[in-house]
Amino acid sequence: MIPVAEFKQFSEQQPAFKLLKPWWDVLAEYLTVAMLMIGVFGCTLQVTQDKIICLPSHEPRENLSETPCQQLLLQGVPEKMGDFQEVSGLKNNLDLQQYSFINQLCYEKALHWYPKYFPYLVVIHTLIFMVCTSFWFKFPGTSSKIEHFTSILGKCFDSPWTTRALSEVSGENRKGHATRQATATMAGEAGPEKAGEGEKEKVLTESEKVVTEPPAVTLLDKKEGEQAKALFEKVKKFRVHVEEGDILYTMYIRQTVLKVCKFFAILVYNLIYVEKINFVVACTVETSRFTGYASFCCNHTKAHLFSKLAFCYISFVCVYGITCLYTLYWLFHRPLKEYSFRSVREETGMGDIPDVKNDFAFMLHLIDQYDPLYSKRFAVFLSEVSESRLKQLNLNHDWTPEKLRQKLQRNTKGRLELALCMLPGLPDTVFELREVEALRLEAICDITFPPGLSQLVHLQELSLLHSPARLPFSLQIFLRDRLKVICVKCEELREVPLWVFGLRGLEELHLEGLFPPELAQAATLESLRELKQLKVLSLRSNAGKVPASVTDVAGHLQQLSLHNNGARLLALNSLKKLVVLRELELVACGLERIPHAVFSLGALQELDLKDNHLRSIEEILSFQHCRKLVTLRLWHNQIAYVPEHVRKLRVLEQLYLSHNKLEALPTQLGMCSGLRLLDVTHNGLHSLPPELGLLQNLQHLALSYNALEALPDELFFCCKLRTLLLGYNQLSQLSPQVGALRALNRLELKGNRLEALPEELGNCRELKKTGLLVEDTLYEGLPAEVREKMEEE
Repeated sequence: MIPVAEFKQFSEQQPAFKLLKPWWDVLAEYLTVAMLMIGVFGCTLQVTQDKIICLPSHEPRENLSETPCQQLLLQGVPEKMGDFQEVSGLKNNLDLQQYSFINQLCYEKALHWYPKYFPYLVVIHTLIFMVCTSFWFKFPGTSSKIEHFTSILGKCFDSPWTTRALSEVSGENRKGHATRQATATMAGEAGPEKAGEGEKEKVLTESEKVVTEPPAVTLLDKKEGEQAKALFEKVKKFRVHVEEGDILYTMYIRQTVLKVCKFFAILVYNLIYVEKINFVVACTVETSRFTGYASFCCNHTKAHLFSKLAFCYISFVCVYGITCLYTLYWLFHRPLKEYSFRSVREETGMGDIPDVKNDFAFMLHLIDQYDPLYSKRFAVFLSEVSESRLKQLNLNHDWTPEKLRQKLQRNTKGRLELALCMLPGLPDTVFELREVEALRLEAICDITFPPGLSQLVHLQELSLLHSPARLPFSLQIFLRDRLKVICVKCEELREVPLWVFGLRGLEELHLEGLFPPELAQAATLESLRELKQLKVLSLRSNAGKVPASVTDVAGHLQQLSLHNNGARLLALNSLKKLVVLRELELVACGLERIPHAVFSLGALQELDLKDNHLRSIEEILSFQHCRKLVTLRLWHNQIAYVPEHVRKLRVLEQLYLSHNKLEALPTQLGMCSGLRLLDVTHNGLHSLPPELGLLQNLQHLALSYNALEALPDELFFCCKLRTLLLGYNQLSQLSPQVGALRALNRLELKGNRLEALPEELGNCRELKKTGLLVEDTLYEGLPAEVREKMEEE
């Protein structure tokens, strides 16, 4: 006997798979169990009991049929005539073995195949139904996706973040409704005479108070937050993987079509052959030589029961077929390869939940047949807004106020700065540090400043380096007069937030980014008219000309810096309008000559033309019109000589000519009586003019990395010289006149051909060992008293 439990494996799936079984599949599963019970019961009877019982027939063979057999049984045995009537049956003179032989032979020859194999057919058909129903749960190409989906779905359903996210959304919806009511009430009370800017700010402030109230939901601990974060990643990867194909949808349709076809085949042949189950069966076999009879009337002992089971089985099959037909209708009456979360978006308020397609959509349709709540809770992990909120929560766990305070330090401008780099977002805890004066954010994507920014009442400097940021209007009002310095770095200048150009209290604006190639020549920048206090403007880009909007701040701009990354700057006429400009930097602008527009800047004090293509500076004579010019930086160019007109720059205090191709300096350079700093390092100078000794105000002289073989003694007449850099030349000796430089505190001599140092170095009272850069052997060659003097503190 076969236990029913043995068949359980054919229909057994993982418990989680029940989520993908709609009501019709559940009903079909119970129907198959009932049909299997019918088949197993019939098979058990077939095996354990006699199948057929036969008796010889005394009718002629040609007259034998099932009807005479039935009549013979009804009529009974004819009575014998005589005085005494004895009731007795016909004697057949057959023994038990002969009866058994005839029974088996008639069962095989005379009984129709349908009643003979009926219970086995029921079992086989039922097993086929079971396989068709559960095949997609077993097939490797589909079972892996189903198992992964049910695993993720269960975790999403049970995740604490799901409950928190839905609670926050519902809370925001209620608060948003309250905000709208409050705004409408205030607007009604204000009247037309109070519709100005001050009233607008008041409304915004009240709205902020409503929005920023914390929702009354349970906080997540760090572990739960990390688990939810991992779930978001799993959902993303699973969605990409599953939406690529429709194997689940196709497999489900195929197995349903196969069940329908099987249903029609079973129904047709069962209705045709069910009448073949008869209680009496006529049997004609050639056994007269063994038994003396060739015709028999047989009784199919289970015919009555089988007929009842057959009608019951056909009824179950009909109900099963109806469920299969309904399944086909459900599959084709609407597109199941698309799934819309519109109702979920309307209910939860998460408007960014995307619609899905293919197998992902099909599984969600099946889930809705089980319980729509699963799709609603699962949708939380498809929302980018929900993910950003979770990241924000995890950030707040990771970056506590105490941890952030440890990162506070003074920047170059003396402000207390908090620098954050490469974070997934901006922690809300940042806004608890009210002492912050400068905020530097680097490589932080999609920043949206919350209302909490208004707590940073001391904030004066903001740096956004590859960190696009959105600023609500209410916070723009807050920062409009407070923020003094802002630095924005991005891939393209058109990515600079527009609210930056509305900060009317801004004093320094630093922008870095490229113009698109088609817009580089026009170099259009947003209007700067609102920046009434702007004094410093720095632009690092690839502009073809000075942006026209620079003239919007011409009346108060004091420092302009243009770093052009090697792109040639062609049009500079706009510079003429910058009448109060004090500092100008034109770095890496591809300039071959000094721009004439520069000479019109009467207030100019510092000019930097670093890293251009200057070969000749004959125009240096025109700098005499810039009467306030004190610093001139012509370094990192290709200048081969300095013209004698340099003598006209009598007010010049700093001259930078390093990293050029100079081989000599003009004697007229000594007439620049105001010169305090001269840097000619990294050139090809072989000698120095004695006239340098006329520079009585010279304090810093840099001559390193040249080819100097000797120094003129007149050089040591510069009694105010504090720094003298002579490293990496070809000097063979140092004049004893160096002792006349009483103020010298830094002397570099490394990389020369010196064999000894003059003991007159001891007369340089300010020169200490730390300020003397020379080889150790040369230093040790100094007299002991000189060394002791230098080593004194």
